Amino acid sequence: MTEYWFSKIKQFRRVATRFEKTANHYVAIFTLAVTVIWIR
Repeated sequence: MTEYWFSKIKQFRRVATRFEKTANHYVAIFTLAVTVIWIR
């Protein structure tokens, strides 16, 4: 099941490439990506 989530999260370029420089911003974008996946 975790492999499924990782493959879904990799679709979000900002999360997959760690585009955000600070940890707080990265966690916020990660949370947003997981929320979008969960809503779909």
